[in-house]
Formats: sequence, structure tokens, C-alpha cells
Amino acid sequence: MKTTTMADKLNSGHEKDIYTVLPSNLAGGPHGLGDPDDKTLRKVETEISIPQKMKKKAKENCQEVVQAFEKCGKDSGLLLPFKCRPYAKALERCLLGWYENEDFKEKCKLEYLEERSEYRRTGIKQKTKRKESTML
Repeated sequence: MKTTTMADKLNSGHEKDIYTVLPSNLAGGPHGLGDPDDKTLRKVETEISIPQKMKKKAKENCQEVVQAFEKCGKDSGLLLPFKCRPYAKALERCLLGWYENEDFKEKCKLEYLEERSEYRRTGIKQKTKRKESTML
């Protein structure tokens, strides 16, 4: 009967077993960032990441209403809550229209999954565009 010690295992030339606290679909892949072909979503992705993407895209789709609200806000200053109420309501209606659209939700979800797959495949994050500052 031969007993093996930890030193024997390390010196035997075999690959070391790698242990991780993450499930294999989150720690695997070519760069250890997860399986690029995995299409399951974590809770944080469904509740935070995808809604952020939806908000960004909805604002792009409601650009005219957003610009009208921003112009009113710049012109009104501290009176914004009172003078810009119609613009705020119009913006809310426009954004809610997009948020409640099931095709739009699915499109944003698929776009997010594609970006995540690309990140897991390459290890390179997508560059985020900085918002232009309106302050001097």
C-alpha cells in the first residue's frame, strides 16, 4: 500500500487541480471569465445590467423629448420642477413605452448576451463613452 502526500502530488508532473468558489460556467472559458457560449443570466444581470442597457437605448430612442426636457431644465434653473412638468410627463410616457415593449426587452437582452460572450471570448471590455459635462 502506497500513500501519497501532497508533495508527491505536486512533484509528480500532473496538472494541479484548480479549485474555485465559482460554478464552472462562471469561471471557465479561455480567459477564466466564464463560458462564452453560456446564455444563462444571473440575478444581477436581469435586475441591473439589462435594465441599464434598456434605459440607455430608450433615451437614445426618445432623443427629441430628452433634449426638450434638458433645454427646459437649463432655462428654468431652480424652477425646473414647476415649469418643466409637461416635458417630464412626455419623457416618462416615451420611456415607459419602450420599457413595456417586449420586443425591445428581448433585443436588449440578446445584445447584452452578445457583448458578454465577446468579453468572455476575448477578455477585452467594451469601451464606454463618457457623457459630456454640462458644467464649466
